[in-house]
Amino acid sequence: MPQISAFRGIRYDLGHVGSLSDVVAPPYDVIDAQLLGELYDRSEHNCARLILGMDEPGDDQHENRYSRAARFFKSWQRDGILFSEGDPAIYVYHQEFVEAGVAHTRRGFMCRTRLEPFGEGNIHPHEQTHSGAKADRLKLWQKCKANMSQIFGLYPDSDNVAQDLLERATVGITPLEATDHLGVLHRLWPVTDISVLVAASAAMGDKPVYIADGHHRYETACNYRDALAHEMGGIDPQHPANFVMMMCVSMSDPGMIVLPTHRLFRGLPPITTGLLGEKLGDYFTTTPAGKGADQALHLWEEIETEDDQATLALFTSEDQQWTVVRLTDAGRAKMAIVGKDQCPAWQGLGVSILQRLIVETLLADLPGIGSNLPAPNYVRAIEEVVDGLQSGDSVGRDHTGQVAAGGRFELAALVMPATLEHIRAISGAGQRMPAKSTYFYPKLLSGLVFNPLE
Repeated sequence: MPQISAFRGIRYDLGHVGSLSDVVAPPYDVIDAQLLGELYDRSEHNCARLILGMDEPGDDQHENRYSRAARFFKSWQRDGILFSEGDPAIYVYHQEFVEAGVAHTRRGFMCRTRLEPFGEGNIHPHEQTHSGAKADRLKLWQKCKANMSQIFGLYPDSDNVAQDLLERATVGITPLEATDHLGVLHRLWPVTDISVLVAASAAMGDKPVYIADGHHRYETACNYRDALAHEMGGIDPQHPANFVMMMCVSMSDPGMIVLPTHRLFRGLPPITTGLLGEKLGDYFTTTPAGKGADQALHLWEEIETEDDQATLALFTSEDQQWTVVRLTDAGRAKMAIVGKDQCPAWQGLGVSILQRLIVETLLADLPGIGSNLPAPNYVRAIEEVVDGLQSGDSVGRDHTGQVAAGGRFELAALVMPATLEHIRAISGAGQRMPAKSTYFYPKLLSGLVFNPLE
């Protein structure tokens, strides 16, 4: 495990803002225009003004949402809206939520984690990143000189030793609480007992960390540190810029679940079930699975029960038909060839099979397929798949996190999520999964704690 440490976080003073629920927000990359407006209306001090400010007429390189965020952050500290923790703390963080009718509690803790470039230490990514998002976050951090949101890191700890040490320090202490716009309850306890902090740090030992969410922000933290070191001619090893705020969750925590991200494809020519079967050839068995977008609900239950990465459901809008496809031995051999640059765990992922074998190989000779094919829309809920297919409107986001343009989705795919073991195996091999291979729910809240970089 890379070095972790306590820090004097910056937090909201509830005496000034009232309810913590009014000032927190989900991560910047899941906030659309409607939600941003709602967050703005909720409180003049909502942290959305910091993490994703609105553009205004007349903005230029000097006056813009980044400069406004910096002014808000500074003035809120000056006016007592925000305050600095009296003693360095590690923050125990619980999320209580319901998924598929089952109640869960995901436990973790927020700390500072020493930065290590990917591939050079014990912190591992599992997904690809995009330059635009990193440039955006760097501008914000350089103006505000703080981490506004935490990285989500997973680590192996079969007995949950580190978490349990910290949990015992919270017994009898009333937590800070906030409920987000999806009804998830978030609870936070600052732990400042030095003996507990030392013991928790020691319990982490040399465990690796796998980035679950926040790849762009982690790489931005490295870029921020490097730029500051260049500007100052070097920085002290203990300078805050050498660290990033991270939420650490044990891979063995009972509340740690991974949800799927399904795909809706535009830019393809019209495809029928017959054409699909012809293209898949003997690499898949194909089974007709009903007509109409709303069959997705029943099909997903079947696929989840089967629990096989190599089983997918595909919908062709031209004839409104669903087809369940299952990879054959010939398909596995073909996948080993077209995915030879990747490890066996990567080759066995449902999302890898879909993208590399089906879309990029077997459908590649259809008009419009190729390097110009738009990234698919990614949706989590089956209901969103149905809505998107029935309406033709965009209900998901493209690879940049932006809502995509309208128009009919020619193809939809229901695909199993990668598991925590997939993340561990593929990341440990120094490789990255296809985009949106996982969906970690619920999202971590921004605004619970800010990490100063000065």
